[in-house]
Amino acid sequence: MQISTLTETLTDFIHTSPLNRVPDLADLQLFDSPLLGVAGADDELFPQLRQPSVISENYMLPSDWLPTAKSIIAFFLPFTAQVRISNRQQGLPSIEWLYGRIEGQTFVVAVGNLLVDLLKQSGYEAVFPTVDPRLKIVERRSNWSERHTAFIAGLGTISLNRSLITKAGAAGRLGSVITNLDLPATKRNYHQFDENCSHCGVCIKRCPAGAISTDGKDHAICDAFLETTRQQFVPRYGCGKCQTAVPCEQGIPKKRGATAS
Repeated sequence: MQISTLTETLTDFIHTSPLNRVPDLADLQLFDSPLLGVAGADDELFPQLRQPSVISENYMLPSDWLPTAKSIIAFFLPFTAQVRISNRQQGLPSIEWLYGRIEGQTFVVAVGNLLVDLLKQSGYEAVFPTVDPRLKIVERRSNWSERHTAFIAGLGTISLNRSLITKAGAAGRLGSVITNLDLPATKRNYHQFDENCSHCGVCIKRCPAGAISTDGKDHAICDAFLETTRQQFVPRYGCGKCQTAVPCEQGIPKKRGATAS
């Protein structure tokens, strides 16, 4: 089984599954074609995530989830233009974005479960940490990180607002599956953790909670704002202003100091 085969299968699923549509919003499609990347389970960057300054000592390595782990398949589902554009206005999140956040995460789970099923049908072991009972969050720090996994798998780098900037931008959702299928690792076309971020500061101005500064994002402030949207838009919540109407919304912005050719 090759990563290209998995990509083709997931792409078809994304464009045909009713779970990626919102009947309440004129059959709105939430996600476009996915990006997939692969990290080796023995990549030297995984143990570094156990540092308190990165994630925490409670972080579980791929082999902790699956002792026979060989590869981690990370995927990014970019939001469609309709979802992204709807959320470009200032203030409260758009209804399209809220569906993308909640029903969209349900679809992320469906994609991860499909990956697991495909791998198991081919005779491999697979674990999807998102739905694994061992997944825990303590003081806003999880024992598995989709963003850091995607970074290691070559999908993109971390932004000032702590999103992941991929070649399809930052507006989307992430997931990953750990397997004993031995796949070639995706080359990381970057060296710094924030290399794709231009540090333009637009996301600072876009944040309605004031949670983002030149030092990064204050997750406590962000979470408090999300709670206000949860109370206002029950049963949904979300924001996403820092991922829309910004240079990294749908691609990698120009590097710092770059000039037009």
